[in-house]
This record gives sequence, C-alpha cells and structure tokens, in this order.
Amino acid sequence: MSSHLNVHAIRAIYRFEMARTWRTLMQSIISPVISTSLYFVVFGGAIGSRIPEIDNISYGAFIVPGLIMLSLLTQSISNASFGIYFPKFTGTIYELLSAPVSYIEIVLSYVGAAATKSIILGLIILATASLFVPLRIAHPLWMVLFLVLTAVTFSLVGFIIGIWADNFEKLQVVPLLIITPLTFLGGSFYSINMLPEFWQKVSLFNPVVYLISGFRWSFYDVSDVSIGISLSVTVLFMSASLAVVAWIFRTGYKLKR
Repeated sequence: MSSHLNVHAIRAIYRFEMARTWRTLMQSIISPVISTSLYFVVFGGAIGSRIPEIDNISYGAFIVPGLIMLSLLTQSISNASFGIYFPKFTGTIYELLSAPVSYIEIVLSYVGAAATKSIILGLIILATASLFVPLRIAHPLWMVLFLVLTAVTFSLVGFIIGIWADNFEKLQVVPLLIITPLTFLGGSFYSINMLPEFWQKVSLFNPVVYLISGFRWSFYDVSDVSIGISLSVTVLFMSASLAVVAWIFRTGYKLKR
C-alpha cells in the first residue's frame, strides 16, 4: 500500500454516498426529524408539564441532548451499514476491493459519509429543538466534539454490521434489539441518578450512558458521569470499533468470495 492516500478515490466514494442522501431525502433527513419532533411534543409538552425540573433544567430542555443522541446513534449505524451492505449485496464491492484503493481509503470514505450525514441530521434536530424549548449550549466546542466522536464511532459500528450481515433482516436486528434499548436505558429521557442504586450501578455498564452524559454536560454543565470519564469511554469505544474494522480487512472476513 502506498504511503499517501488516494484522495480522488476517497472523494469519489464519499460524493457517491452523500448523493444517495439527497436521493433518499425523505428517509435520510425528513423522517428522523419528524419522529424526533413528535418526541418533543409528547415527552416535552404532554409529559414534561407534569414533571418537575431536573437539575434546575426544564424537562423539555433536559431531553434534547438525549434525543439528538438517539437519532445520531440510529442514523449513523443505518447509514454506514446500508452504505457498505449494498455494494456487498449487488456484488460491486469486489470491483472496489480489486481496485487500487486501500482499506483505509474505503473506511474513510464510507464512514466519513455516514458520519457527515448524521452530524448534519444532529444539527438539524438541534435547530428544530430550539423551536420547542429554550436551549443554551454552555460548551459549544465540547458539544461539537461529542457530536463528531459519536457519529464516527457509531458509523464504524454500522460499517461492521453492514459487513457482518448476510441479509436485510440482520441489518435491522442489531439497531432494533441492542442499540435502541441501550439508548433508552442510557439516560435519554432521565438522569440515571433518579434510578434505584442497584440500577444506577447497572447503567454504568452501558456505553451510551457516557455519550449522553458528556453531550448533556456540553449543554447544561450537568452530567451523570464526570466529563473526563465520558470522553475516555467514547474514545475507547471508537478505538475498539477501529480495531474490529482493521481485523475485518486483515482477515477478509465476509469480504472474500
């Protein structure tokens, strides 16, 4: 493999993947924004009016970081898994693997495109949320950092799922049975301090708790876990995902005929 990256190849795959977003605008952007807006209406409006403030933050505002994370995780995974599964499904991935494009370039372009879509979506949802509740962002740079780290990490997870899946059902299984429950149990709609002590300890084994806690801290200066630990767990999770992707390409797992 040459020491310098093939920028043209990265740009070509990246642009192709991004173009797919605009072709499927309803599914990629509009649908998640509408469903998140419904969460605001139901949880923020109907339920929030009956729930007292959490850490001096109105309930409607408190759930915003969790809702953005919920969309970010599910969309990063589905964008990246579909992005790499489709060439596998149609057989065009073998042309890609035999082309003078390194594995690093393939990962950069597919994961980069999936993460970009998710970040755009996250920012659109943030703008939509500001129409429903008064928002303040105490640490904008930290907010962007967590947004980017989360999008990249879960795009890598999606990439892994896309290569592992043999059919469209398998593509849906992990997000539905694992990621969505972990997000709901990760403090999207509540502070884990509100749970009984036993469940607080159990929650700390859920990596999503650290993502949501760090992201919420960037908004309101309140968190369930210290910001240093949140960042460390996020980086650790991303490193583990990168290691799995490296292993997949090194062994040719599910890529070789």
